[in-house]
Amino acid sequence: MKKKKLISMSLSVGLFSGMVVTSSFAAGNDDSIIHMNKSMGTPEFVSGQLSPPSNESAESIVLSYLENHKKTFKLTDEKANQQFKILSVENDNLGNTVVKFQQMYHGISVWGSTQSAVVSKDGILIALSGSVVADLDRKYLKKKAKKLLNEERAISIAINDLDINPELEKDIQPEMVVYTEGNKATYAYFINLNYLEPAPGNWNYFIDASSGEIVNKYNDMHEVNGTNQIGTGIGVLGDSKPLNTTLSNGSYYLQDNTRGNGIFTYNMNNRTFFPQFFLPGTLWSDSDNVLNNTYDAPAVDAHYFAGVTYDYYKNNFNRNSYDNQGAALKSSVHYSSGYNNAFWNGSQMVYGDGDGSTFAPLSGGIDVVAHELTHAVTDFTSDLVYQNESGALNEAISDIFGTLVEYEAGINPDFEIGEDIYTPGTSGDALRSMSNPAKFGDPDHYSKRYTGTGDNGGVHTNSGIINKQAYLLSEGGSHFGVTVPGIGRKKLGDIYYRMNTVYLTASSTFSQARAAAVQSATDLYGSNSTEVNAVKLSFDAVGIN
Repeated sequence: MKKKKLISMSLSVGLFSGMVVTSSFAAGNDDSIIHMNKSMGTPEFVSGQLSPPSNESAESIVLSYLENHKKTFKLTDEKANQQFKILSVENDNLGNTVVKFQQMYHGISVWGSTQSAVVSKDGILIALSGSVVADLDRKYLKKKAKKLLNEERAISIAINDLDINPELEKDIQPEMVVYTEGNKATYAYFINLNYLEPAPGNWNYFIDASSGEIVNKYNDMHEVNGTNQIGTGIGVLGDSKPLNTTLSNGSYYLQDNTRGNGIFTYNMNNRTFFPQFFLPGTLWSDSDNVLNNTYDAPAVDAHYFAGVTYDYYKNNFNRNSYDNQGAALKSSVHYSSGYNNAFWNGSQMVYGDGDGSTFAPLSGGIDVVAHELTHAVTDFTSDLVYQNESGALNEAISDIFGTLVEYEAGINPDFEIGEDIYTPGTSGDALRSMSNPAKFGDPDHYSKRYTGTGDNGGVHTNSGIINKQAYLLSEGGSHFGVTVPGIGRKKLGDIYYRMNTVYLTASSTFSQARAAAVQSATDLYGSNSTEVNAVKLSFDAVGIN
């Protein structure tokens, strides 16, 4: 987690604003609202009564709708059930069915093109979110990928580009995908390289299957049996905390068996890896269940704050860990020496101790811990790709819930990010500010957005725009001549959780996020509610239409 970078990582189609039109998109209904993606020329969010009541399955209703609107979505001539693969079908807490699916082209996944649809309990399609890649059959793609490059060669190209000899954490499993950029499309190998040595990385490579050209790359790092016991510990900031531990063979371990499939905290002993084994290290143990030494403090906070974050999602949304299946929460502290970062590596949290000047031990910030674990929630829900606007949404959502967890826990809450562990010798400093992004050099309006290629297309920088919108929605205020009535932190969390888990898709734009927020507020509070009005005004205030 570098300056202004609370690290975690997950391709966006681009930095584009959308437009809204009202149309009779479904037969007999002139109230449906369509948000168009200007770059694609296709809908990125459609809401209203999009289909008549039906007793068919939710997935059949969605596929039938897409089949009937192939020209609107600029699909190929294939049947809709051949152009989309169902990823999941789940019920939400409002009695609706949420169907998530992946765009396909002759049996091959179209990278970054996922969609989400909501079907009411009456069998009516009421919303469809997520752009599809248009006119794939006109992008010079053949029906079958012609593999001129074998997988081993593609892997070699990716590793050679790293210019290091990485100690891989998992086997490389190349996947053939359709990779698109603008009006171009190509068959490419998707290759993930996950490693800790010589420095942590979780790189995604896209290698043209014909030419071997690297068409894109980005770092996607978001950066014991026994009896249950209650211990105590002193955290990084000197405060005392209760700890759920496990007693086994005379030792107390930082293993909490009371939440999901457990919370486990490990010691890396200031190494990047062990000669014998890699992450997570050794399970933290103690002789008397009182962890009050300075060396214990990062482990105390990592363990305790992971539990607080689990409880926030469980108590507010009945979510059982980041995958909603009770996945164990693993954290490793004392990673490397003077390491100024923390990250979610795709399966667990890793915390450095900081150098004492730029950072204190990074697990000492509850908003840092909740930020990173929210990246894990995003990975298992919207799976927002960690580039451009979708990546900035990914970062902002982690900032939002990092802040909401901090407020719910009542631990020095504010709308600053990382203030507890960043530049410990400088008062009032932080990584980012949600209330005033410009305070630390981030944009607070879409007209000020960063449009370069650095920082994965500005994922941390442009998160300031959404952060400001969320702050205004929660607390209220005037910005760029627009006055927003605040609706409070609880409703902000409810709306953003529904956005992230139901409506946002892999390549969501800021415009799509606005539509998703309006729809989420409509679902929760009604179309004519003060909450919906506040959502619209908050996006108006930051220039997102």
